Amino acid sequence: MKLEGKAKMLRIHFGEDDQWQGRPLYQAIVERCRQLDIAGATVYRGIEGYGASTIIRRSHLLHFSSDAPILVQIIDTEENIQRLIPALDEMVAEGLIAMSDVEVIKYVHQGGQRSQP
Repeated sequence: MKLEGKAKMLRIHFGEDDQWQGRPLYQAIVERCRQLDIAGATVYRGIEGYGASTIIRRSHLLHFSSDAPILVQIIDTEENIQRLIPALDEMVAEGLIAMSDVEVIKYVHQGGQRSQP
């Protein structure tokens, strides 16, 4: 698979404690992207942030439990992103989903076996 040129980028912002069917939301989103054969998804854990609720979410270095801000970034063609959006509507109960245009310089997938978790 080769992807170059115009594409879409989704950024999904929510809290680390958010869940989907008993699992961390970020894991569920990445797995759904993989099921839909989306080009790529990456999860970022933030230091601090807030959204519509105005609750400040922080990463606590000395605590095992925190509600750090999470960002999942996804890039693919507009058609593939549009196939993902209904699933995200169902999964993301509270958060922000933003879409923007991007220019992909190079993305090449050689095929073959994917690593399994």
